[in-house]
Amino acid sequence: MGGSDREGATEDSGALATTGSPTVQQQPVKEPCAVTRPNGRIPPGETPSPGSRYLGNGDLWTDLYPNPIRPRPDDMQEDGAIEIKFPWWRGVAGRLRIEGRRLDAVAPPLSAWIPGGYGRRGFQSTAITFPTAGCWQVTGRVGDASLAFVSLILEPA
Repeated sequence: MGGSDREGATEDSGALATTGSPTVQQQPVKEPCAVTRPNGRIPPGETPSPGSRYLGNGDLWTDLYPNPIRPRPDDMQEDGAIEIKFPWWRGVAGRLRIEGRRLDAVAPPLSAWIPGGYGRRGFQSTAITFPTAGCWQVTGRVGDASLAFVSLILEPA
């Protein structure tokens, strides 16, 4: 999943790429990374399976990777950024937006690839690009609904 095929994506192309503001730098939190644990809330229409790690709140859901996340070699981009696919489910209608920031150090914000074609509710495929390894807070939003989680992204092995 290289980044070059995503450059220039617009709302009209059916895909939405989101990023945080690169000019706003947050002060890092100086404590250990308190990763989010799954709460077992299952998205509508999904069947729990062994190993599922759902996190949800009745409006939005995702399936969390076991933390810490150690990227595979094919998750790495040429510039050293780490791209990981995350599934989302929308219980409210609208376009999913994803933003996030590194909590343990100053870093550029993450970016997200949110392809079109999934309708206004239900399942939504995404890929989140973390510019660096570290402790990251990710927030998904649809309208006034939001769901946030914290993941520790490790350097690849």
